[in-house]
Amino acid sequence: MTVVIDRQARAATIATRLADALAPPPPEPGGDRSPSSPRWQGQSLAQGAAGIAVLHSARARAHVGGWSTVAAWLTAAAREDLSAGPGAGLWFGAPALAFALTAAAPPGRYLGAVQQLHAAVERLVERRLAAAHARIEARRRPERAEFDLVRGLTGLGAYLATRHPDSEQLRQILTYLVRLTEPLPATDAAGLAAPGWWTIDVPATAPPGPFAGGHADLGMAHGIAGPLALLALTHRRGIVVTGHAGALERICHWLDTWRQDGTAGPWWPERITAGELLAGHPAQTGPGRASWCYGTPGLARAQQLAAVALADTARQQRAEAALAACLTDPAQLARFVDPALCHGWAGLVATVRCAATDACFYPLGSHLPALVDQLLDNLDTAQGTGWQLPGLIEGTAGIAAVLHAVATGTAAAWEPALLLDLPPTRPAQDPGAQR
Repeated sequence: MTVVIDRQARAATIATRLADALAPPPPEPGGDRSPSSPRWQGQSLAQGAAGIAVLHSARARAHVGGWSTVAAWLTAAAREDLSAGPGAGLWFGAPALAFALTAAAPPGRYLGAVQQLHAAVERLVERRLAAAHARIEARRRPERAEFDLVRGLTGLGAYLATRHPDSEQLRQILTYLVRLTEPLPATDAAGLAAPGWWTIDVPATAPPGPFAGGHADLGMAHGIAGPLALLALTHRRGIVVTGHAGALERICHWLDTWRQDGTAGPWWPERITAGELLAGHPAQTGPGRASWCYGTPGLARAQQLAAVALADTARQQRAEAALAACLTDPAQLARFVDPALCHGWAGLVATVRCAATDACFYPLGSHLPALVDQLLDNLDTAQGTGWQLPGLIEGTAGIAAVLHAVATGTAAAWEPALLLDLPPTRPAQDPGAQR
């Protein structure tokens, strides 16, 4: 008992230290309006003020922080004209602030702003859906930004499932995702051997050559695991569209096909190129880091959610076995380079916390004490400054949010931004509420 109390106390202390360092928003940036200017980070859930407001809201609801701090960060997030263009999505722009208001706004506040932002997101969804269906009708391959969690329709669906789960637009997004999973009779080299989400864009840090024939991204952030998680989470809450279960099965079958059984347990490659598709095996020779975004934990959680939605106990057991094996593989854990949510220890802790609530075959929660200790220790030894950005998904606000949840044993309002879970009920502030 003493060890548990000490761990929770340490988590609470460090969460407070990180949150206090983010208490006052910085002054408004000067005249620099370049794309790299800090002024644009305000409307970022990943790196800016919108995400930091979500952290402070969680603390205010637990009476360890003040609502005035939340209000200050929400104001900072709305300093600039909000983006609703091609770069906007769940993690940036109008949808990011709409999500932040849904998750962070004090009860009864900002109802007018919530309604205006929700209307802006609805218009964005309408345009994105029309473009996606036109692309499918034209038999063209998608870009990942059409459907992914960060910028695409999956992320916009995660917002709607949080804000307004009985909306018709959410059902339209789910119907689109069902269609995305169906084979596309394209005339390229991949042809019908490739799934409907086979993309034409090249990953930012990858050499273009291997991706000339397109690829399939398997990850949670930019790949098909994100749509799988949204389809599963909505299905288990009774939000079901025609073909819903079949789409879940198609994605799961694809992941089964590319599952690799290593000496330390199952794992999945990050991406499959046309050459690998034709060869029938990945060039990647072993698992990468155990991160939420591309590693075994995120993929296992998405498949666990699908199994729960489909009442597929065999699949659930396999998904939980993969996650449990990953958590005891020193090689995968040693590949972490930072403690943040997206790529690092905080994301692993958050993923395991959610997976443990649904676990039936493996005691996943029993791994949490050691993982929390690893996160706490890693904060003292992590190299580099990238994770020290003041953001929720890629920075210190996310680490503080995870440690706050660990210390208080509370659910996290930001979990839908990673599609780890959805809130069980509709939030109190309805988009059509009185101003």
